[in-house]
Amino acid sequence: MTRIALIAHDEKKPDLIEFVRQHEKRLGECDLIGTGTTGKRITEETSLSVERMASGPLGGDMMIGAEVAKEALDGVIFLRDPLRAQPHEPDITALLRICDVHDTPLATNLASAACLIEGI
Repeated sequence: MTRIALIAHDEKKPDLIEFVRQHEKRLGECDLIGTGTTGKRITEETSLSVERMASGPLGGDMMIGAEVAKEALDGVIFLRDPLRAQPHEPDITALLRICDVHDTPLATNLASAACLIEGI
């Protein structure tokens, strides 16, 4: 089964939830994981189930990075807020880097997320 990670910074969570609603049928065919709050909101606001890691600032980004390193993910959708500094920026950078190292598809905006969903 295709395994996808879903992550969004606070300002981007509504965008990700709307995206998930639009692609709910396709995402329902996938095994989903996400960071704490993002996973909780998706589970509460859609019919999908999301395996929740820790919140991003509490290590969730690194936990998802570990899944990438184990080659246990087929793609990552991470809607980042490019206009706000994040206190856990080193973790975010590490997650992006590990996706590149392991050639794991990574979408950081809605347009690339749509392409990722169409490609799986």
